[in-house]
Amino acid sequence: MKTDPNTSTDISFDDFQAQILGDYRLAVLSRECSILGRREVLTGKAKFGIFGDGKELPQLAMAKAFQKGDFRSGYYRDQTFMMALGHLNPKAFFHGLYATTDISKEPMSAGRQMGGHFMTHSINEDGTWKNLTKQKNSSADISCTAGQMPRLLGLAQASQFYRNVEGIDQYKFSNKGNEVAWGTIGNASTSEGHFFETFNAAGVMQVPMVISIWDDAYGISVPAKFHTTKSDISEILKGFQRDEENKGFEILKVPGWDYTALIHAYENASDIAREEHVPVMIHVTELTQPQGHSTSGSHERYKDAERLEWERENDCNKRFREWILDKNISTEEQLNEIEKSCKQEVRNAKQEAWSEFLIPHRENKKVLVQLLNNAASKSPNRVFITKILNDLIAIKEPLKKDLASHARKALRYLIGESTNAKLELQNWINQFVNQSQIKFSSELFSELPNKATNIKEVKAIYDSEPEKIDGRMVLRDNFDALFSKYPEALVFGEDTGNIGDVNQGLEGLQKKYGKYRIADTGIRETTIIGQGIGLAMRGLRPIAEIQYLDYILYAIQTLSDDLATLRYRTVGKQIAPLIIRTRGHRLEGIWHSGSQMGGLIHLLRGIYILTPRNMTQAAGFYNTLMKGNEPAIVVESLNGYRLKEPKPNNLGEFCTPIGVVETMKKGTDITILSYGSTLRIVLKVTKDLQEVGIDAEVIDAQSLLPFDLNHDVVKSLQKTNRLLVVDEDVPGGCSAYLVQHIMENQKGYQYLDSAPQTLTAKAHRPAYATDGDYFSKPNEEDIFEKVYEIMNESDPNNYPKLR
Repeated sequence: MKTDPNTSTDISFDDFQAQILGDYRLAVLSRECSILGRREVLTGKAKFGIFGDGKELPQLAMAKAFQKGDFRSGYYRDQTFMMALGHLNPKAFFHGLYATTDISKEPMSAGRQMGGHFMTHSINEDGTWKNLTKQKNSSADISCTAGQMPRLLGLAQASQFYRNVEGIDQYKFSNKGNEVAWGTIGNASTSEGHFFETFNAAGVMQVPMVISIWDDAYGISVPAKFHTTKSDISEILKGFQRDEENKGFEILKVPGWDYTALIHAYENASDIAREEHVPVMIHVTELTQPQGHSTSGSHERYKDAERLEWERENDCNKRFREWILDKNISTEEQLNEIEKSCKQEVRNAKQEAWSEFLIPHRENKKVLVQLLNNAASKSPNRVFITKILNDLIAIKEPLKKDLASHARKALRYLIGESTNAKLELQNWINQFVNQSQIKFSSELFSELPNKATNIKEVKAIYDSEPEKIDGRMVLRDNFDALFSKYPEALVFGEDTGNIGDVNQGLEGLQKKYGKYRIADTGIRETTIIGQGIGLAMRGLRPIAEIQYLDYILYAIQTLSDDLATLRYRTVGKQIAPLIIRTRGHRLEGIWHSGSQMGGLIHLLRGIYILTPRNMTQAAGFYNTLMKGNEPAIVVESLNGYRLKEPKPNNLGEFCTPIGVVETMKKGTDITILSYGSTLRIVLKVTKDLQEVGIDAEVIDAQSLLPFDLNHDVVKSLQKTNRLLVVDEDVPGGCSAYLVQHIMENQKGYQYLDSAPQTLTAKAHRPAYATDGDYFSKPNEEDIFEKVYEIMNESDPNNYPKLR
């Protein structure tokens, strides 16, 4: 295990001194931001604070080794690093703390995330990519401990891909794969499974990654001995150390207060990862947390006097200062002057940020006060409105919430009045709420003209007598067309490469396109998704395979907290157009029937969820998604791969529209909505229903997120006046979501002659074998009897009780 590689370069004393004092100034500036930031939280101006104090020195060293084109995937203590890159200044730091919704002032998330969560902008206003090779990049942070690790793997893998695959346009994204992905994590968070899964995968894949572990010996209030075996993460990971015979990690260990050792370690790590494409771990030890974990508590509660004294003496900024004086690099007076100027700069930045934060609120307050005055003067409820007005005037530092709340409460006292003052207040409220709401709710999905829901349907074209082939062959040949058309496309997953996936939907494609584009992975769903996120953030078009839909639960945290929120939490400034390919529905057994759709559509808002009924529809979804730039999950019907489908002539070109339902059979008596494999059962039952005089209209939902943007289901209800949603999810799952859309969004209730109903699976997971499926999920007889029951209720004479 190397600890002090000698890679430094000789420079003049003046340059050396300027570098050292510049670093010291940044360390002090960042520390002052942390100190004053904590005070702002405790005085109520900010909601919460979690800062990077105690980690300044190693972050300065990391910044020196970080080059243009590189990517960071870190966590909420890296403020000094971002300052060193020039991506964060004290005023922006405080705007982040105050949650300013102006992205020009708070460029990290426009107030959508708490302070300490950092990113750089990858996307231009028109949705095109910036040149990522010309800037130093940071993927957008999430709070979830170790949640940054899975995407780190993909960010690093992208360099491997760009270095080894021919025919890709690397402009804007890579310089022959010379970029390093830099991860940062606290020592306690290395206990999470995400860390170990990522670490193992990086060692297997040999990708250019540098993981820095900031080790301050605690995880919140819990000491390292409760987090890590032997209380030392690099000690227990020694088996990953590469040697002459085996590939693995380079593992470095360095004290966080030793400036020269840190510089050497990071220079060495950069060279190894960048040139050799070998992953490196730097265990930065003996760090401190001068203000404790966060503003939610005090570390004096759980650290004894001896530990607190040790932290005071070994604070990295203090040790850095002592080293500067000991080496005669500067004088006490010079350092005092630096410290004084930093305090003043941070104080000024705080005051300017708070003033800028308040200016639009105060301007809106002036307008609202006048409107309320006008409304009160002409209202018989003058006393009540005046009280609200006076309460508003008393708020010296108003928030958007204060303005909206007071205005809306005042409007209640104007019910029944018809005055210009009331109308003006109504208009102000509508405009203010709408303009404010968009600051918090935009960019969940793309809002650009080329968004996937705007991509028009292209019908599959067939010969007059088309060849009937297995559905999986339609997929395979369509994927072949896509990989030929898009050289930046790649697919990976368990059994995906050599055998062409468990259902042979990629059969033979690895031989044609190579092991980097059609790749096998280990059994590790979380980092399969992480690979996809990171690759997509660097301009590639990955398709990540989760072998069965049930296994997606292993990756749900990464999907939900990272991928689904990425566009939203960056206000569209970062994207990851990852396609997740999986298969599910109607097999047998608790863990191989894949119908947890209700959970997915609620946890994964921000990702399209598509449920094609056959492989041609699935192929059309892949073609559509490749034309756009948004993430999606495509759930192929597991029992449909061997069913015969006509072979289209325009493979790779036909497009299934997203957010559009399809009417599979017209009818007049009842509308039946379903999707996926269950839809085939519904269609079969309609023939039996016709024999008893029931003419059902059958609609394929196809796309669950989003659902029926054209409101075609309600058009069906205007004709049939009855609704049944058939779903193999649990009661209250996806069926409830669909009914809510139809009843509330489409106002379908007004056309019904009877209550809307659902027919779902049982509340438990599906039992095993054919009988298990029959008695767990809606079967033909269930569907027939439910439809007949609905008809019996409305017309018992023509449809007498069945049972």
